[in-house]
Amino acid sequence: MTDVPTAGQLWIVLVRCTKALTEHVEQSVAEAGLVLTDFMILEALLHKGPLTITEIQSKILLASGSMTAAVDRLERKGCIVRRSIQQDRRARQLELTPDGRALIERIYASHKAEFEALMSVLGDDERRQTYASLKKLGLHAAAAHARR
Repeated sequence: MTDVPTAGQLWIVLVRCTKALTEHVEQSVAEAGLVLTDFMILEALLHKGPLTITEIQSKILLASGSMTAAVDRLERKGCIVRRSIQQDRRARQLELTPDGRALIERIYASHKAEFEALMSVLGDDERRQTYASLKKLGLHAAAAHARR
């Protein structure tokens, strides 16, 4: 029988796992000429359709200064356009251009295959358990933070 990991040990394992996975994704998207932030914005637009900057920020958990720089960069590359919203003339919606869509579809297909290969170390039951446990822990931590 193995010892039960302490909260500190679990934290270290989570951080190291996240770091390793993030480094893998960063290297993968860099090969396509993007940084992780750019990839996350394009991926959100691919799967959710046109979104405002605020909507994207809430989905990818990015600070507003970083978000503005990334949106400007993607716009200069011709991957996205900003469009006015009739209901709120102050808000701007981001939309993929045809070139941006082609780029993210290609990169995302490769990214998805790489992540499936990385996650293949976990069996189906381990994936379900890991998913459930991390979701439970994340929701609990968010609720505890909200109560502070």
